[in-house]
Amino acid sequence: MRPAHLLLAVLVAAVWGVNFTVIEVGLDHFPPLLFSALRFLAAALPAVFLVGRPTVAWKWIVGVGLSLGVAKFGLVFVGMGAGMPAGLTSLVLQIQAVFTALIAFAVLGERPTRVRVLGMAVAFSGIVVAAVDEGTSGPLGAFALVVAGAACWGVANVLTRKAAPPDALNFMVWVSTVPVLPLLGLSLLTEGPARDLDALRSLDLAGVVTVLFVAWVSTVLGFGAWGWLLRRHPASTVAPFTLLVPVFGMSTAALFLGEPVSGLRWCAAALLVGGVALTSLSPGRRGAGTTGTTGTGTAIPEDDVVQHTAAAGPPTRTTLTR
Repeated sequence: MRPAHLLLAVLVAAVWGVNFTVIEVGLDHFPPLLFSALRFLAAALPAVFLVGRPTVAWKWIVGVGLSLGVAKFGLVFVGMGAGMPAGLTSLVLQIQAVFTALIAFAVLGERPTRVRVLGMAVAFSGIVVAAVDEGTSGPLGAFALVVAGAACWGVANVLTRKAAPPDALNFMVWVSTVPVLPLLGLSLLTEGPARDLDALRSLDLAGVVTVLFVAWVSTVLGFGAWGWLLRRHPASTVAPFTLLVPVFGMSTAALFLGEPVSGLRWCAAALLVGGVALTSLSPGRRGAGTTGTTGTGTAIPEDDVVQHTAAAGPPTRTTLTR
């Protein structure tokens, strides 16, 4: 990989890590579900008018939109709103790679190798350590919501693999159109129209910037750069950079939000990142029920499906053309 491409990969990982701190700031301005809805609205418009018609069947767009946009992001934003720290969220979400492997085994027949099974066990031990650490300082209910969000992310990843979108940016933009109305409806039901209206009426520059950052910088620009890298390098070369996301996430949260990083949390980080690396980056093998897919995909970072979508093209290829 050329130095400029290497720098771009690190920059994207940094953007996705910083994104969690930006989300934390945004939650001071919006109720969680309303914030998530606005994020997808800004990601979809006006891009949906520029990317052309969908390149996959609507069932995949709707399926990923509901599992990723409504379930995953709804749970994560609510969990963060309930007290889950931004840095810890960036770390715990990496367990989605293990959920992806388990769901792929159940649905696609992708049998994990012994190395992957070991990686899953190590990653889950990291979750246990993180839960013990959070139990001494924060609400375990919020922690559980983020873990549930990671499981929903695994569902979205498998659906994305089945969809095999030929144009990942087109796919992500159209997926972003699906969660807007469901999230708005859930926000009105659970957060209340009065709270939503108050947030919109008091909208200031900081609130606008947080929405635009998570929608355009993290999702559209970050996704576009990641897809550009994957078109020029094998996924196995690009994917390891996603493991930098929780490093940037925890560091920026500690620097800008003052979140403490305990010894237990560093231990959890080492176990989770190491386990995810073993789970995601080791070679897979086909099971009897697999139809042309190998492995469970690449290590998938941060806050967006964009990362996995970019790496999820036609499953028998090592370099992806978008």
